[in-house]
Amino acid sequence: MEKEVSVRIKDLLKSLVIDIDNDHNTRETPERVARIYINEVFKGRYHKQPKVTSFPNVKHLDEIYTVGPICVRSACSHHFVPIMGNCWIGIKPGARVIGLSKFSRVADWVFSRPHIQEEAVMILADEIEKLCEPQGLGIIIKADHYCMKLRGVKESQCSMVNSVVRGDFRHDSSLKQEFFELVRQQETALSR
Repeated sequence: MEKEVSVRIKDLLKSLVIDIDNDHNTRETPERVARIYINEVFKGRYHKQPKVTSFPNVKHLDEIYTVGPICVRSACSHHFVPIMGNCWIGIKPGARVIGLSKFSRVADWVFSRPHIQEEAVMILADEIEKLCEPQGLGIIIKADHYCMKLRGVKESQCSMVNSVVRGDFRHDSSLKQEFFELVRQQETALSR
């Protein structure tokens, strides 16, 4: 696959009149682009989901906890330019729990493919629900979209924030508010 993608990138660059034969800076660009797309930017399409082991919630934990900010990187499926931002995940545990680092691994796996942010947050929520079946789940993503920064109006300070809430977070407004407040506190502490 890497070789085929490299050939296609080479054709693209030639169509854009980029001299990959004589310019020492772009000579190996097709191979580099192929590697980064397959092994980094779009790896979620080609690599299996990271192994995530869940454990019984033997202490019957039922207080919410949040994980974040988790750095998420993706590529806009409309333009293939970066989407970069942070993700916060709130959980009210159910019968099973997973380790904190697993949330980051699953988020990285989900976001490592072309997306629009509105769909990516839903896919991430689906995956986490499958892994630990929480009583409540909340996810907030705040990301910069380089399609806004590089083209059109070139809005450099524009970011998109969206969320998904499920289970108890959806049906209990005080629990949902607690999650949003915990994220706000984390964000405020980091900005100091």
